[in-house]
Amino acid sequence: MNQREQIISDLTASMKAQDGPRTSTLRMIKAALMNREIEKGAELDDEEMAKLLRSMVKQRKDSVEQYEKGARQDLADKEKAEIVIIEAYLPHAASQEEIEQVVIAAIAETCAGSMKDMGKVMKAAQAKLSGKNADGRMVSDVVKAKLSG
Repeated sequence: MNQREQIISDLTASMKAQDGPRTSTLRMIKAALMNREIEKGAELDDEEMAKLLRSMVKQRKDSVEQYEKGARQDLADKEKAEIVIIEAYLPHAASQEEIEQVVIAAIAETCAGSMKDMGKVMKAAQAKLSGKNADGRMVSDVVKAKLSG
């Protein structure tokens, strides 16, 4: 069963269980998936599916940040619950140590020596971490730490 079929199956199960928040989130995932497939004109492969899901998680993290700034904890909690559901369909995230190893290798590969080279290092590191569901902000923080220290 591929990821698309798994999402549809889980959607059906959550509807039968009358799990409102989960059903709502899975419907949102299914709609985004179908829209992306219509844009592309073909079914999404696993990499494209992961990219779509990572994008949805990033949107929700940004929303959580904004809701917390606006003292709307109820909405922030709703977004956090959606993040948990969406992340269940993503491959496990790269660990801090794994990201650090990739960044060190990218710095050596690009011969970077200062913060001016951050773009080159980020590009090389992201390429190596492409299938590992790495948080871009964490990668950026590690690159900054390694280049400035």
